[in-house]
Amino acid sequence: MSRQCRMRNEYLMEVETQYLESAIEAILFVSGEPVKLARLSAVLGVETFDIEAAAVRLRDKYCFERRGIRLIRLEDTLQLCSSPEFTECIRRALETRKAPQLSQPALEVLSVIAYFQPVTRAYIEQVRGVDSSYTVGMLLERKLIEACGRLPAPGRPMLYRTTHAFLRTFGLESLRELPELPHIETGGDEKEGIRSAILELKKEMNEV
Repeated sequence: MSRQCRMRNEYLMEVETQYLESAIEAILFVSGEPVKLARLSAVLGVETFDIEAAAVRLRDKYCFERRGIRLIRLEDTLQLCSSPEFTECIRRALETRKAPQLSQPALEVLSVIAYFQPVTRAYIEQVRGVDSSYTVGMLLERKLIEACGRLPAPGRPMLYRTTHAFLRTFGLESLRELPELPHIETGGDEKEGIRSAILELKKEMNEV
C-alpha cells in the first residue's frame, strides 16, 4: 500500500472516529437521561465496544480540557452531566436550592438497600431496628431508590432497589464499586457490619 493510500485510510478512520464521538455527544445531550450502550450501538450501527471506546475518549477529553460537562457511565448506560466544580455557579445562575445532605438514617437505609437489594421495608427495619417508613418514602421522592416488584410471600410486600440517581450521587459507575462490606461471622452483629459500611461510604464519597 502506498504512503498516499495509508494517509487517506488514516484520515477516513479519523473522520469516522470524530463522527461517532459527536453522534454520541449529540444523543446524550438531547436525551438528558442515561442511554443504554446497546441502544447507542443499534442506532449508530457499530459494536458496543466501539461505543465504549468512544465514550472513554470523550470522557478523557472533557476532563483534560476542563470542560463544563462530564460523561459518566452508570452500569450499562452513558449520560452527560455538569462538571462538579461548577455546581455552585449553576445553582446561582438557575436560582436553585442546594439539595440537603443525606441524614444518617437515610444513609443507613441506602446502605442496606444497596448491599442487599432487592429488599423489603421489613428487612430494612429488621437490620436497622427502627421504623423506616418515612426514610424509605423520602428516598423514593428523591429517586435514589425505586420499587422493583413484590416479594412472593404473604401480603406481597414491595421490594426496593437503588437507582442510577444513587450511582450518580455517590460517584459510582456500578454497584461493584461499593466499598466492600465487612465480613459478618455467623452469630455476628449484622447491624454493626452495615454501620461500618456506612462509615466507609461517607469517607470515600465525601459525605453526600
